[in-house]
Amino acid sequence: MGKLYERIDGRIRTFIEDQPVFFTATAPLTADGHVNVSPKGRAGTLVVLDEMTLAYLDFGGSTAETVAHIRENGRVTLMWCAFSGPPKVLRVHGQGEAVFRDDSRWPGLITRFKDVDGPSARAIVVVHARRISDSCGFAVPFMEYQEERTQHAEHFARKTDEEFAAYCEKKEYLGKSLDGLPALPLPLPARAD
Repeated sequence: MGKLYERIDGRIRTFIEDQPVFFTATAPLTADGHVNVSPKGRAGTLVVLDEMTLAYLDFGGSTAETVAHIRENGRVTLMWCAFSGPPKVLRVHGQGEAVFRDDSRWPGLITRFKDVDGPSARAIVVVHARRISDSCGFAVPFMEYQEERTQHAEHFARKTDEEFAAYCEKKEYLGKSLDGLPALPLPLPARAD
């Protein structure tokens, strides 16, 4: 039933790009640390950079567990489920890196996301695939996609970059994770030009 893939191309790339939601999973190295699983959405916030590399925008509005774990050990798994059409679960196990707003790579990467970044993009998470596989998805229910939720984009679109930076400094678990690992650099760096 399940299959391994050498790269993200053809049907695999189309499947990834067609899904309205995906999930990230990360964990710290310590055995008693918090495992983190996060849903990710918003159209246009995940891109396939090449056959072995994906990137997605890390937004404000939540903690920074994924970024903290990636900074510590780089391990990340991305997962997509087919909630319509043929059953499928796809996982990309990889090595991640967080590209922050003051990184010289930021301007080149952010253009890949067109107009969706807004003032609430804190980092771009780049994932270098190590293992790409699918499984049947027979137990995943059919669910009907209705539309994008707009509240997140609308809320943060009202903030200037300075207001967003101030917001980040007040939030708990942004500079450090639940387990005390370094997460986002605070104060939030200005964007590299």
